[in-house]
Amino acid sequence: MHLGFEPRQRRKPSLTPMIDVVFLLLVFFMLASRFGMNSAIEIPLAGAGGEYTGPPRLIDVLQDSIRLNGIDIGIDLLANAVADLTKEKTDVIILRGKDGASLQRIVDISVALKKAGFQNLVLVE
Repeated sequence: MHLGFEPRQRRKPSLTPMIDVVFLLLVFFMLASRFGMNSAIEIPLAGAGGEYTGPPRLIDVLQDSIRLNGIDIGIDLLANAVADLTKEKTDVIILRGKDGASLQRIVDISVALKKAGFQNLVLVE
């Protein structure tokens, strides 16, 4: 008994939509990623600095002020005050963030010291 239905041949699935999705994902991740390097500031952590000699040179970075060896000082006077405490520009200077100081503030102060010629900054916790 034949009802008139012919069995259909099975179709093979098309891979074109899947390939389109893969290329779209590839383009998305290529556009969303970063190919360049951000500028990096080298600040060694404690233990990686040089030998510490001479008078103390501890800079406490607070949210709204800077203290050099416990004495409040402005950022414009900081380089000269640190120069008075060092014999050479390669002497170790210790930076310490306190009381919720932002990382950007610490970076700004370290950049100001680097511009003044100080080369050996150490960041402590």
